[in-house]
Amino acid sequence: MSDEITLTVPAQEDFRQIAHLVVGGLGARLDITYEDLDDLQTALDALLGMRDDDGEIEVVVGQQDGEIRTSVGPFAERDVDELESESTALGLRRVLETVADGFEVERRDGSVWVLLTKRLAEETG
Repeated sequence: MSDEITLTVPAQEDFRQIAHLVVGGLGARLDITYEDLDDLQTALDALLGMRDDDGEIEVVVGQQDGEIRTSVGPFAERDVDELESESTALGLRRVLETVADGFEVERRDGSVWVLLTKRLAEETG
């Protein structure tokens, strides 16, 4: 990916705003629309809210081919069970389906990560 940022922060709620600032800064640098940035921030907040512990969480955000791609993790298996079901209940899956253009669960090195894709709106003018 070009223009990629990796951020590792404590998984505690007090540190979530740091992730929002970094993603907002990348959004400004890439000149993405307010709507796309708001969607990305909403998805990130939903994912970061799944963890509130003494560990660390990593957020990797990058832009390539008109898309913002975000990887967030690691999570416990139980945290992402909802994402792999076809549930229509209001929850994490519904939030991500609404604000992201795609998401998937990836397992690597014994950990679970969530990958988000958001296509960027093209500015006309």
